[in-house]
Amino acid sequence: MKVDFLDIKRINNEQRAAFTEAYNRVMDSGWFILGNEVKQFEAAYAAFNGVSHAIGVANGLDALILSLRALGIGAGDEVIVPSNTYIASWLAVSYTGARPVPVEPDPFTYNIDPSRIEEKISPATRAIMPVHLYGQSAAMDRIQAVAQRHGLAILEDNAQAQGARCNNRLTATWGIINATSFYPGKNLGALGDAGAVTTDDAALAEKVTALRNYGSHQKYYNEILGVNSRLDEMQAAFLSVKLPLLNAQNQRRQQVADRYNAVLAGVGDLILPVIAEGCTSVYHLYVVRTAQRDALQEHLRQKGIGTMIHYPVPPHLQQAYAALGYQKGDFPIAEQIADTAISLPMAHYLEEAQIAAVAEAIQSFF
Repeated sequence: MKVDFLDIKRINNEQRAAFTEAYNRVMDSGWFILGNEVKQFEAAYAAFNGVSHAIGVANGLDALILSLRALGIGAGDEVIVPSNTYIASWLAVSYTGARPVPVEPDPFTYNIDPSRIEEKISPATRAIMPVHLYGQSAAMDRIQAVAQRHGLAILEDNAQAQGARCNNRLTATWGIINATSFYPGKNLGALGDAGAVTTDDAALAEKVTALRNYGSHQKYYNEILGVNSRLDEMQAAFLSVKLPLLNAQNQRRQQVADRYNAVLAGVGDLILPVIAEGCTSVYHLYVVRTAQRDALQEHLRQKGIGTMIHYPVPPHLQQAYAALGYQKGDFPIAEQIADTAISLPMAHYLEEAQIAAVAEAIQSFF
């Protein structure tokens, strides 16, 4: 049986009629930038997260950059980041002129290890940016304790984990300001690029609202140096269709993960996902590890099973960061994850037969 890694067309076809209605509504309004659709989605997304403010922006990277700028972070500052995240987390720091300071992850949960953060804090450190990787909440209670001891801001990168929790508290509510992505492949995906910033701090919300719109609250009057990074009306309308479905779809992803855990336990040298005590995952990705990763991926390809590698090269070894002078071996946990991790098909629509087909293909390899 052929099982795609992710069938975005299938996901969006489930809501085709509602998307068509949303499209017609925006077209009939004649208003395409910062109108009622954006306002309504921002209010709904803030309510979903239990925060006071959500500000729609053009994409997840901009959400991170504008959050950092709102905090006043810039040249000469340092921001703690995971060593094994997607490069966007590092790029956002670099675009402000600050320096990303990598911290290794917990080798089992793959999220930043709170016990390793303090040794990387310096007089230049301004913030900690935990990334809720693969959909699992980082250990935010422990990270918050570190931040409070050192007077540091927390900015959560919540691009993969909308709806996840730590100690029954949602991600994107621990930081003073937080960023997310609605890239089409995310659990809450737009039909194009989109992102958002969430916060309970009214002053930060006001600053991000200006920054995304040329530094302006009133047209043609610019208080600060801003950019053009606005969530457009059409994407906001589409996201408003999907948001009410998110919790149920996340729960189904958790059920799919439970089935994978059951049928893949003890197979070969597979290392299955580990969820930290008190944390939940919404399984944006279902990632396993094996020393035979590349051979397994080719075997699954031949069986019609789609997979991906998240991520094959950690940021410190990317050419883009050659100037920082890191070498292979500097962050061995991140490097080991990059060399052994493989993401299996994961979506709310996966049926038992598809899960079984993936499992049987993996079992046949080992």
